[in-house]
Amino acid sequence: MPDKLKILFQYRLLALSGATALMLLGTDRASAAPLDALHGDPIAPVILGVTGILFFAIIGRFAARRLGQPSVLGELIMGVVLGNLAYYFSLDLILVLREGPAIFELEKMALAGTRLDLAAFVTLSGDTAAQVLWVLQGPDGGQILQVAQTVDVFSRYGVIFMLFLVGLDTSVVEMRKVGRDSAMVAVTGVIAPFILGFAAARVLMPQLSPNTDLFIAATLGATSVGITARVLRDLHKEHSREAHIILGAAVIDDMLGLLMLAIVSGIIVSGGVDVINVVNIVVLAVLFVAGVLFLGPYLLRLAIRLLCHLDLVEAKMFTSYLFVMVLAWLANLVGLATIIGAFAAGLILNDSFFKYCGISKEEERSISIKSLIMPLEVILVPIFFVLMGIQVKLETFMDTRVLVMAGGLLLAAILGKLVCGYAARKGINRLSVGLGMMPRGEVGLIFVAIGKSLGVINDALFSAIVLMVIVTTLISPPLLKLALGRTGETA
Repeated sequence: MPDKLKILFQYRLLALSGATALMLLGTDRASAAPLDALHGDPIAPVILGVTGILFFAIIGRFAARRLGQPSVLGELIMGVVLGNLAYYFSLDLILVLREGPAIFELEKMALAGTRLDLAAFVTLSGDTAAQVLWVLQGPDGGQILQVAQTVDVFSRYGVIFMLFLVGLDTSVVEMRKVGRDSAMVAVTGVIAPFILGFAAARVLMPQLSPNTDLFIAATLGATSVGITARVLRDLHKEHSREAHIILGAAVIDDMLGLLMLAIVSGIIVSGGVDVINVVNIVVLAVLFVAGVLFLGPYLLRLAIRLLCHLDLVEAKMFTSYLFVMVLAWLANLVGLATIIGAFAAGLILNDSFFKYCGISKEEERSISIKSLIMPLEVILVPIFFVLMGIQVKLETFMDTRVLVMAGGLLLAAILGKLVCGYAARKGINRLSVGLGMMPRGEVGLIFVAIGKSLGVINDALFSAIVLMVIVTTLISPPLLKLALGRTGETA
């Protein structure tokens, strides 16, 4: 079969399967029997809903790969399409998922004794509240809420595993080796977008609270180095000076970004900007990471000695899973985001700890921690990205103020990262360094998701920030290729 026919066949097959999955995700309230009457096992609707979300993630990833774009972009845009089609065609499950954390706040109020209709109109806007209330009071309301909770939990697990793998790929030794250029680029790449983002939010939407401005600014400081790393590999530039600076800066950027997230989240939870409180949060974050880096290896060696009696795969899997989850829980316990604990777990844990099990170097390489955790990440992370896309409400862009805000944030996001390239010394292609730090990708989405869960990011701002993430992720690779293609030139 010719290649063109193969591609056409693949797309038609995906389209047909997608239509079937879309029908399964929605229900006709007037004629459909309750889901529990169609399925003997109460978990069956959950299986169907989660599998449907993952199916659409696969379609998004497939389309993105065909177009030469990052997978995260395909999954995110697929979620945007799915969420907004559901809004117009009234697909029950997606309508509920579209409201994000507000649904669980509604459920919490209802369980505390508040009438369901009152809880809906308190937590949601008028028209949306009526739609969601109609779904939840229908025959399938309980099952739909159960599916929504499962999808949310799976997506949160996905984020934890993703940050764990980021930490796993980050070498503390390499962090110590990065030079002045990487450090200066990283610091500038966090501070400049933060200042520009805060200023844009203050000027363009002065009615926003300072807490919201702070969170918007913190989100703009994020960087997704995975997208840049792929472009550098494609161009065979991964060993260039610019690549070393970008990758080194991205490591420091991750640490600074997570520290900023901890500070801003702490300010929001405490209810205001207090110098003493900010100092406490910074000290707490530093002590947590330092304590984990110091005590973590000792606890790991003890646990591994106990688990060495198991099969090597079991020992590595159990140790990795328990370690990352315990640190994620401890981070939350001390007031930090769970992803900070997950990242710290990845920084510490590596395959060399299992030498105490008496395994050979060949066994250590063939059964790595990364290869064992990766399947979990591959399944769960796409659910997170599709869910983020589903929560983007395109109708919010009908408001001119939201469009202006989105444009201002995009400009601040681009300029903030371009400026950081000029923190590198002369003789370096500074433009390529700035462009390499520009894509926000999955890191920006994690930040804005946390902001929405804290209640400081509303639907309109959420959509505007996700648009910024999409655009910076789209434009960075081609611009970086052009900048790196200017052989012998420096910016």
